Amino acid sequence: MQITKIETSIAESIMPGLLLVRVHTSEGIVGCGETYYAPHAVAALIHDWLSHYLMGKNPLNIESHWRFLYERSTNFGSRGAELRAISAIDLALWDIFGQVTSQPIWQLLGGCVQESIRTYNSCGGPSYGGTTDTEKSHCWPGYGPVGNQGPLNDYWSAVNEPVELAESLILEGYQALKVWTLDFAAHKTNGPLHITYQDITRALKPFQKIREALGNNIELIIDGHGFFQLAPALRIAKRLQEYDILWAEDLLRVDCVDTLSDFREKTQIPVAVSEMFNGPDDYRLVLEKRAADFVMIDPTWVGGISQTRNITRLAQFYNIPVVMHDCTGPLTLLTGVHVAASSNNVAWQESLRAHLRMLYPHLIDQTIEVKDGRIQIPQTPGMGVAWLPELFEPGQNQYRITQIA
Repeated sequence: MQITKIETSIAESIMPGLLLVRVHTSEGIVGCGETYYAPHAVAALIHDWLSHYLMGKNPLNIESHWRFLYERSTNFGSRGAELRAISAIDLALWDIFGQVTSQPIWQLLGGCVQESIRTYNSCGGPSYGGTTDTEKSHCWPGYGPVGNQGPLNDYWSAVNEPVELAESLILEGYQALKVWTLDFAAHKTNGPLHITYQDITRALKPFQKIREALGNNIELIIDGHGFFQLAPALRIAKRLQEYDILWAEDLLRVDCVDTLSDFREKTQIPVAVSEMFNGPDDYRLVLEKRAADFVMIDPTWVGGISQTRNITRLAQFYNIPVVMHDCTGPLTLLTGVHVAASSNNVAWQESLRAHLRMLYPHLIDQTIEVKDGRIQIPQTPGMGVAWLPELFEPGQNQYRITQIA
């Protein structure tokens, strides 16, 4: 069996930052992958660079391909677009492996440890990372708009109607929610350097209202999007103590692990880092320097299934649980679910109900459902879903193809 064709597509009217990938084999099997951010750059790397190695290769030699591509990219920088390209291809190759063996990916990773994965709802809306119209949109990380009141705009609800939002999530079985209500303060001039008492009060008002109305019936998580430096982050952390949060995520910029370690040592709240890491050495340093209570992984930024599995196991050696990131695409979410299913060290999978119900159905051929706050692991071969074929029509969606002549 050989790799004979690679296709990429960017569904700009649905999720403009998402790159869709399909890898075809000589046996007619098609594997699906994805990654997020700068999709045109990643597509160029796949077609103009990775394809020169991959075409004609046996797709089942996943580890060999991963090591070759990663080691060659370290010659000029293995992070960023290069690693996202490798991630997308890695997902597709594991999907092919599962289809060839008629097994779901979690079975190939060692078998079932968790039959369903606990998920929390990140309180974004359908336009957070995506769009519900035909207009192109771009948003910098951490700059998503609150938007207006509307169907499943949980960002607006988190700011304006937090108790009603929490009640609706509890009714659906969710055990935890995450907000990023500190962003407005970071966006002010010199916001990352100083945050006022009044701005912290405003940012944490949703937590105050939820605790007053509902007590501890739902877990609370806050994401700082990596905006703040040490002093303001410590000030925020001190105020968070009264709300008994599940964790605070990326209150600090994550580009200095020593400072992250200092922050955790000085705070009295659980700390999670970081979806923003993409190199294996980042995670090693965080674990060795005791800089986190939870390790967060985005599977399509760190190197795909192959690397996500390795980091998850590394964290287990330190008795530090893993949480999986997804604000970015259905295969990112499902990759986290597959790795979690085969590990007893994954505590939570992130999801957005707006994405699950309003965006992902326009991308994949199956529905990802949350029942009683948990996602059931796929039972069908490979990833368990496939891209809708109409997303790969030539002449649309920035479609590109590389194939054996």
